[in-house]
Amino acid sequence: MSLPTIVVVGRPNVGKSTLFNRIIGEQAAIVEDRPGVTRDRKELEAEWLGTKFLLVDTGGWLPSGSDLDEKVSRQVEAAVQNADVVLFVVDASVGLTDDDTQIAQWLRRIKSPVLVVANKADNDRRENDRWEFLALGMGEPVPVSALHGRRAGDLLDEVCALLPQRDGDLQPDPDDIPVDEEGEKLWKAGDTAPPRVAIVGRPNVGKSTLFNRLVGEDRSVVHDMAGTTRDAIDTLVDTPDGPIVFVDTAGMRRRSRIDDSAEYYSLVRALRAIDDSDIALLVIDATEGVTAQDQRLAERVDASGCPIVVMLNKWELIEDPEQRLEIENEVHRKLYFVGDAPILKISALTGKGVHKLRPVLQESIEQYHRRVPTRDVNRVISDAQQRQPAGHGLRVLYALQGATDPPTFTLFVNRELPQTYMRYLERSIREAFEFGSTPIKLRVRKRSE
Repeated sequence: MSLPTIVVVGRPNVGKSTLFNRIIGEQAAIVEDRPGVTRDRKELEAEWLGTKFLLVDTGGWLPSGSDLDEKVSRQVEAAVQNADVVLFVVDASVGLTDDDTQIAQWLRRIKSPVLVVANKADNDRRENDRWEFLALGMGEPVPVSALHGRRAGDLLDEVCALLPQRDGDLQPDPDDIPVDEEGEKLWKAGDTAPPRVAIVGRPNVGKSTLFNRLVGEDRSVVHDMAGTTRDAIDTLVDTPDGPIVFVDTAGMRRRSRIDDSAEYYSLVRALRAIDDSDIALLVIDATEGVTAQDQRLAERVDASGCPIVVMLNKWELIEDPEQRLEIENEVHRKLYFVGDAPILKISALTGKGVHKLRPVLQESIEQYHRRVPTRDVNRVISDAQQRQPAGHGLRVLYALQGATDPPTFTLFVNRELPQTYMRYLERSIREAFEFGSTPIKLRVRKRSE
């Protein structure tokens, strides 16, 4: 049984993301005291007094504005289509505006119940100001201070009362497992959670376009202005190979070049998404080649122990065969440290070449979770030492795989091994068990004296 959905809407800078964070109970959405920070839809599960629901934060809806404003507004409208309850947030400290009136006119046409939330009602006087919003004709406004939590519980009580009954029970599926269109669970209770695939790269290289292509809908706002995506957006997709969570992240620049607090928090969220992911798709603008920032991002992903798939986007814009060959050589030369990472030439805009990602993802996922029997590990280590001894009496006495995600091997040695020999053993393990580009960790323990 799917969770009921509550969508938070309103004009820019009325405190929608602050209210979202208050209900979720953590700083899940980026909050700034200026309009336009939130652009994409962000969905998280929340709970109030035993009732679970899906809460959706949206960008500010504007009846008119720039091309980017219009795309943000379309995202808001798409979110409302699937809403069970809509929270229409207004600013009690400012009062009724023309934009509020136009949003109310739009919301009157939807079938879902709408609750007017008079935010920033930080005291009794501000609470009395809410009566001005009766002019919207959408019922009695609920006063709340999302920043301080004032009357947040009263708001949630009213929200839960509006939620539809699901088969006589407001409680969601006890296993909290999403279902497909036929109502079938996407995975069984006790199974390993779906792999997380993070889409990372510099600003404006086509990450959100690729994300929308993979999830099959315009889930992220796409614009040719760098920095359009602000937060990490997760979407669970049911693929023929099983469910996969795709994560769209903000474009990452050098911290020394970040002079905007929202962009800084976007960077922090993107780095956290990398650390939490099983695979990273490193999107590179093929028309610009591999930049120094692309190299730094690849190093950061590699250090997290996350396998990398290099996506050369906008490949269709390069028609010269010699230029294409030069770019491929540049990738191998500048990203040599990621090993045999798969390299795909794609066009996220047209979808050309994107279908090649599916088998590559499955292979990377399998390698990331692969577990090797202890006897096979020791056989490979023994053969490697016979071919090339470490010298000076240094030996690996015993070896085993202690963990997966990424594959981690523990080597019991008589004395500390030099780094060059450790790299030799790592290469031997990688080649013997076909780990491809999946990072491998080696831990060394010396025999007790």
